[in-house]
Amino acid sequence: MFLVCGEALFDFFLETDSGPVAATYAARAGGSPFNVAIGLSRLGIRSGLLTGLSTDMLGQRLVAVLRAEGVSTDYAIPTDRPTTLSLVGLDAAGVPAYQFYDNGSADTGVIEADLPRIRADIVGLHFGSYCLAATPVADAFAALATAERSRFITLDPNVRPTVEPDMDVWRERLAALYPLATLIKISAEDLELLHPGHSAENFAADRLAKGVKLVVVTDGGEAAHGWAAHGPLGRATPPPVKVIDTVGAGDTFQAALISQLVSHPEGAIRALDGLDSDRLARILDYAARAAAITCSRRGADLPRAEELLVS
Repeated sequence: MFLVCGEALFDFFLETDSGPVAATYAARAGGSPFNVAIGLSRLGIRSGLLTGLSTDMLGQRLVAVLRAEGVSTDYAIPTDRPTTLSLVGLDAAGVPAYQFYDNGSADTGVIEADLPRIRADIVGLHFGSYCLAATPVADAFAALATAERSRFITLDPNVRPTVEPDMDVWRERLAALYPLATLIKISAEDLELLHPGHSAENFAADRLAKGVKLVVVTDGGEAAHGWAAHGPLGRATPPPVKVIDTVGAGDTFQAALISQLVSHPEGAIRALDGLDSDRLARILDYAARAAAITCSRRGADLPRAEELLVS
């Protein structure tokens, strides 16, 4: 089983606005790691989610969604802290902006003592988004990543400035996590926020020199590029689609990327060790096509494996 570590919440999307006293919102279960776990399950990879899940009404619904999607809740940490809420607005291009309400919430309140023992059947762990920077959960996950560094570790910063606006905090946290990662996926937008002036090539070269086996930089609808430790460079451009919104696109890319590596008969690390440029390009193409499907639908409605079959 592949274990995803991070937040689980409810997004509230503004549907109609009738003035200052009346507005209608549509609620969707979400959170970047929550989406990645579901994305993996839909792509045929057994997955679980390690997060704090509230016993409140919304937390119970999150549990129900995970179970309906085949995502294990064995590693979920029950708590009476409230579920995080996020208000989401979409611009004309369907790009979301988030405002989080997470003070003392279920996912950000996890401490190291809460963490369950990681069983031997866990083939890898993914860490991402605001639980990397929000305390106390950031400390707990840093300790977990350090303890499990011999496994296949994937990382996506997925920066959320409305949770932690200080980029120096993000940089400090990520500086400790980067060397523990086997695979880093980062968006060009986050790269500019975190490391302004650094090109994707220079960022990748720096991370690879410090032990990371694969670095992937995505750029919305533009080409995604990947750099592997032993030399291969791959790229893939997502197919053109009518974009409804881009919610969950990066999470879809991450899930698809992981799925292609952990499905290797000898495991993800052996898959990375044997990458050549053609194979890397095919993996990136698979992930880009998956993300494009999500962009063609409302919200984080991630694709299933059969939707990505090439005839």
